[in-house]
Order: sequence, then structure tokens, then C-alpha cells
Amino acid sequence: MATLPNPLPTLASSGLDLPPGALVDATMDGPWHEPLLWYADGPAAAGVWAAMRTAGRPLGLLPVLVDGGPRGRWPQEWDLCPEITSYPGDHDAEDVLAGYWTDYADDEIGGAGGGGPAAREGGDAEGADRDPGPWPGLAPVPHRTAGTDPDRTAAEIADLLADGHGDGSAGPRIALVPARRSADIPAAIGWSGPLNHDNDVARLCAVLRSWEDRYDLRVLMLGPDTMTVSVGRPPSTAEEARALAAEHYAFCPDTIDQNPPYDLDAYAEKRLLGQEVWSFWWD
Repeated sequence: MATLPNPLPTLASSGLDLPPGALVDATMDGPWHEPLLWYADGPAAAGVWAAMRTAGRPLGLLPVLVDGGPRGRWPQEWDLCPEITSYPGDHDAEDVLAGYWTDYADDEIGGAGGGGPAAREGGDAEGADRDPGPWPGLAPVPHRTAGTDPDRTAAEIADLLADGHGDGSAGPRIALVPARRSADIPAAIGWSGPLNHDNDVARLCAVLRSWEDRYDLRVLMLGPDTMTVSVGRPPSTAEEARALAAEHYAFCPDTIDQNPPYDLDAYAEKRLLGQEVWSFWWD
């Protein structure tokens, strides 16, 4: 994987004002040859994501919140897989999504088994078995509202995420990752959250890059198998949202099938139209 020179080993002399924390080099196959990320020992404070983004970017570091969840599984327990992670720039987002659509949509939306969101939304057998059709292509780029700042949107949402832990966990912690752009953060650490969907997270990061370009996305929080992103330019019409729903289904079918089950129209209306936060979960 093409990476930046890793500044993590020199954090102590970087001039960054960091809280107590630890470097992580643990992977599924043992210690990596250099640290993959740094993360704090305690919960993130308000404003820390924005402060770390401002201070870290000149050094080649980007912030992300890491979430241990109710079981307190922090990054050293995440089975990181940098050894099987390629470079996001080597993949085309539309090719990746079209491949996922071919692999998953026929089985889940239509196909012989039914059982996908169409069936669970009350469709009859005929509706459950309908052909989802060929890959519909990428959604159009939404109009950007004058004066919007995606980093400010991301910072506000990061503060809400840091303050909104009601699941018994201690709250997410701030982390720093050597990455060129926010969309590359999962690949930079060899994140294994979507391992059952694709064992090379860089392919998913190629899609995140496309969303970063089209929707002003920022990767804000990672858990062992969850991802939360901010959206500075969300879809503003039902047509835009419905087209994007197909991309989300290809990217992460579990989010739509299981959390709770939606059909694509309902998902587009409730989870995408005008929404500045997208959340994903892989089984």
C-alpha cells in the first residue's frame, strides 16, 4: 500500500499537545513493523476532533474517533489487517460498487431466496423475487449550498458523537492516523470491520473517496465493525437520495437489511435525504 512517511513514532517530539495515550501496532498476525495509529487513554472532549485536525494535518495525521462499544474493544483488539490492505487509489469506486451490486443485490433484494428488504417490508412473494436490475450507476452530485464548510459540519457532529454515548460504554476516544485524506483512514490502519463483506478495506475506501468528492464526507468514528461519517453535502431531493441508496446497499447491505430492515425507498427517505450523518454496520 502506498503510504505517507509514518510520523507516529515521533509524536513525542512533534509539538502536538496530546492527552495520555498509546501507539497501536497489534494486528491479526502479530505486531506490525511500525505503529498504525495513536489513540487516547480517555474519552474525547468537546472540540478535540477539530483541534487535532488543525494540528495534525501539517504533520500528515488525521483524527478519527474510535469506539470500544459496550464491551470495551479498543483498537489493539480489532484484528487489524494492514498486510492484506491495498491502496485506495488503485481501485475505481464505480467498478467496486458495481461488483458488490452484482454479488449482493440479486440475492438480497430479489433473487430466488427472497428474504431481503423487499420481503420484510411486507412485499408479497412476487415482489420479494423481483429482479433488482443491473447496477444503476453512480448517483448525481448534489448541489453545494453556498457558505457550507464540511469540516465545521464534521467537527459539530464529532462533538455530538463524543457526548452521545448511551450504551454503557465510556465514550469514544480520539485517535490519530497517518493518512492523506479522511476517506483513507480505514485503509491506513488495515481496519477489518467489513471483513465479511470484503477482506480488502481499501476497496471500500475507494468508494469513501468518491463520497468525499461528491458529498464532502469525513470519516468520523470507527468501532470494531461500525463506521460513522459526516456529510457536508447530503442529497436534497428524493431522486438524489434514491440513487444514493443503491450505492449504500452495495457498500454495506447489512445496514439496510438488518438495522432495521428497509426497502431502498424508505432508506433513502429516512436515512439519506438531507441527513448529515451516515452510519454503517457490517455483520
